[in-house]
Parts: sequence; structure tokens; C-alpha cells
Amino acid sequence: MWQTVGQDHLLRQLSGSLQAGRLGHAYLLAGPPHVGKMTLALDLAAAVNCAGANDYSSLPDGEAGPCWQCDPCSRVRRGVHADLSVLTVGGDSRVQTRISIEQIRDAENFLSVTPVEGGWKVIVIDGAETLSAGQGESANALLKTLEEPPERVLLLLLTTEEQAILPTIRSRCRLLALKPMPGDALAEYLVSRRGAAPERALRLARLARGCPGWAISALADSAVLEARAAELDRIIDPEAAALDQRFAYANTLAGGFSRDRESVRQTLYLWQGWWRDVLLVKEGAPGHVQNADRRGELEAMAQGVASEDVVEFLKRIQATLAALDANANPRLALESMMLGAPAS
Repeated sequence: MWQTVGQDHLLRQLSGSLQAGRLGHAYLLAGPPHVGKMTLALDLAAAVNCAGANDYSSLPDGEAGPCWQCDPCSRVRRGVHADLSVLTVGGDSRVQTRISIEQIRDAENFLSVTPVEGGWKVIVIDGAETLSAGQGESANALLKTLEEPPERVLLLLLTTEEQAILPTIRSRCRLLALKPMPGDALAEYLVSRRGAAPERALRLARLARGCPGWAISALADSAVLEARAAELDRIIDPEAAALDQRFAYANTLAGGFSRDRESVRQTLYLWQGWWRDVLLVKEGAPGHVQNADRRGELEAMAQGVASEDVVEFLKRIQATLAALDANANPRLALESMMLGAPAS
């Protein structure tokens, strides 16, 4: 049973490939943060190593997939399967903002050894857009494996920025584009599969903007919503609008970027969502805001800013996200963004 939710269009495709024995050797899983890329990657790792994998061809159409009950599936779930390796940014224990060439070389060595458990070797590269950072040495090192993959090897590249992947890499992978879930479908999933109260499920589904991973984390850990509330308080605080305070905060974010790249990205997404809501309220569409629980504060802020200033700042946030993905200097990129914050 697939653990991935909200991606039925992809699960049908992959189930058919498994049944026909025509699974590709490399896939690019692209989509926004927390939409389910890692869940789908682990689903695939389990599917090719599942104890029942040899019987997929005998199953009814659309039913091929991991059972999550057998020993190989259980080891994938626990992250201890001998033939699965997950590469992450900074995963070689040093402070890094990209997948390093050393990690790729270690992965190549891993793939060169016969599968220990007799199934498939699976490499998951989380943050594949960083392969092209610097001179792109890690991307070039990966190309040979993509061009001439060993037998029974599956490469899964995960990215939030498909266009940041080098064309030479993209062209050698099959694309799996993960889409945000509709809000009502996500709310129903949280109620039926995660035991959430209907009202809480609706609120989390709205805040998650179709990304089940965030909603599940927020449901399980109240600290997720507490951190969100603290960041929104910072955005709203009039004292934080002073130029020296903006620069100090930009430096704080930049300092954390090397330690936790994704956390900084999530902060910028929160800023983006807030100012988008301000614009919606100002333009007379409050029913579509993400932060509905802050309706009064949104209305107050909308009264003190011009629509064109908000639009310009939203563009700055998007440009900053792109610059950080391109390995720009975090401090300079974030300071430049803060210079354009509307003064309410």
C-alpha cells in the first residue's frame, strides 16, 4: 500500500511500470516543500525491494506497490535497509549548503557493490538542485552513473526547484511532478487517516497550502504552529520595520542558512504567504487568505500599505529564494530583500 497521498496520477503511472517491469533507472521528483517527495521516494525504494516484488505482474491493474508489511519494507521504513542510501545537503557531517562531490563518489562506490539483500540498490538525493552549485562538480560526477547505470539500480533525485537542475541531469531522468493536494482532500485525509478533529483539519489544510507533510507535522507537534505564530508576530511588530531591525534579522537568517537551509526557505515562504494575504485583503478577496486566523491583523496592515509596494516585495521574496538556490551570498540576498519590505 502506497504511503504517498494526493498523487494518484503518479501512483497509477508507477504501479503500471512496476507491473510491466519497465521502471526507469532514474526519476526526478519535483514539487514544493512537504508535498511528499521523500515519502514517494521511500515508497519506491520499498516497492522495488518488497518481498512480493516478483509477483507484481500477476496483480490486477493498479495494485502493484509496496506492502509495508514484509521485512524489506520494514527496513526501508526504519532507514536500515542495506541497499538504500539517502544523501542530504550537509550529510557528510560538514557544514555544507550543497550535495558534495565526496557524497556522490561515496554513492558511486555504494552502487558498485552487489545488492546485499538481493534486490535493488536505491540512492535518494534530497536537494538535487544543489548539485549544480559552485562549478557543478557533483552534478558532473553523477552524469556517468545516469548515462550508464548498473543493473537493478534506482536513482531518485528530489528537488523543490526543477529549473535549477542542470539540463544534462534533467534529460536523463523521468520527471515525477508532485502537485499540492486540494484543501478539502487534505482535510479529509487528516480526519480519516490521522484522527484530526474536522475544524482543526480544515485549519491545518488551509495553512499547509496542499502540502500534507507540513499538516501532519503541525498536527503531531504543537511547536510547529507555535513557531509559525512567533514568526508572524515578528512580521507584524511595528518595531521590526525599522531598517536596523530588518538588517539584524537578515543577518540572523543568513547565519542559520548554512546550518539549516530548508528552515530559512520555510521562513521566506511564510513571509510570502503573509504578504500575499495582505494583498488579497487589500484587493477585496479576504475569503482566499491562508492566514485566516489573523484576519484582523491582515486588515489593519492592508490599510497602511500600497498594493504596488506589496507586489514588489512579493517579487523580491521570490527573487531571494531563487538567489539562495543559486548559492548566492545569503546575507547580501536577505538584506536586499529586507530593504524592500513595505512600511505599514
